[in-house]
Amino acid sequence: MKFGYWSPVFGSWLRNVDDDSTLCSWEYIRDLAVKAENLGYTLTLVPELYLNDIKGERAPALDAWAIANGLAAVTKKIEILAALRPQYHQVALTAKQIATISQICNGRFSINMVSAWWEEEARQYGINFDAHDDRYTLTREYTDVLRKFWEQSPMNHNGNYFNFSDSYNEPKPHTTPLVYAGGESEIGRNAITHFADFYLLHGGTLEEAEIKIADMKERKERAGLSPFKGFGMAVYMIVRDSEEEAQKELKRITTIKNYEDYENSYKNFTGNSQLDVEISKLEYSVSNRGLRPGLIGTPEQVAQKIKAYKKVGVDLLIIQCANMQEELEYIAKKVMPLV
Repeated sequence: MKFGYWSPVFGSWLRNVDDDSTLCSWEYIRDLAVKAENLGYTLTLVPELYLNDIKGERAPALDAWAIANGLAAVTKKIEILAALRPQYHQVALTAKQIATISQICNGRFSINMVSAWWEEEARQYGINFDAHDDRYTLTREYTDVLRKFWEQSPMNHNGNYFNFSDSYNEPKPHTTPLVYAGGESEIGRNAITHFADFYLLHGGTLEEAEIKIADMKERKERAGLSPFKGFGMAVYMIVRDSEEEAQKELKRITTIKNYEDYENSYKNFTGNSQLDVEISKLEYSVSNRGLRPGLIGTPEQVAQKIKAYKKVGVDLLIIQCANMQEELEYIAKKVMPLV
């Protein structure tokens, strides 16, 4: 099992808690990355939203690509996985950016293709917000164009969304960047089957993870494509010396103070995403269904649960926690050696 973590571009991951000391600052994120790679974490996911999904649209949110570029320069080993939403990035310019960042970090740069879901954010930033199926169709062709820019000279493409003729992107990336993606609708899974190297799951139960991984493996096989290189899952971990302490922390972070504030993006998210499971407001206390796997308890208890996920095919856990600097160190020293 590999362990990664989410770079806290919004600061806290906790929607109901005001005093989480995870900071929304470049200095905090930089120091966290350097510390994490020294602790054995192999990847950091840098999420992309221009508004703060956790604390509300008026709260600060750092730019994912500025952060990813900075991390490429200050780290040495960790893989930097930056979220990319096609509607927000002109494809040819983005191919150039990625090739350059790949040069900076000797090929440690990957992208997480995201079809986008927050309609209000798109409105505020002057971005067209297409229907769900159109977003995935665009994402599939967008990824094809990126790979052509990375691998071909000159590049030619004639498609439904993009047309290029005798286009050059030099220098090429240090290595062809890996593409991660997650999605649960039928069109989303079908598109991801064709364009992604890794499949990412929202946090889910053991049974949900097993079913989704088996389904995605079968889709690759039916399409006659190479297997996925791996399967990752988002998780929010609460690990304490005792189960009582862990449950106390769970209660603290899931106690909803104000439903109006809590729902700042809940309806927008569930309304614009075709999810295959119902998301409770309790689970929405953290992002990406991170509490659903139940990685809560003592190091020994959590390690046993992680082994079960490993057995059904999860290769990578991408962790959220609070406070991130303190908790990631505790997890690295107490949980990772047991898995």
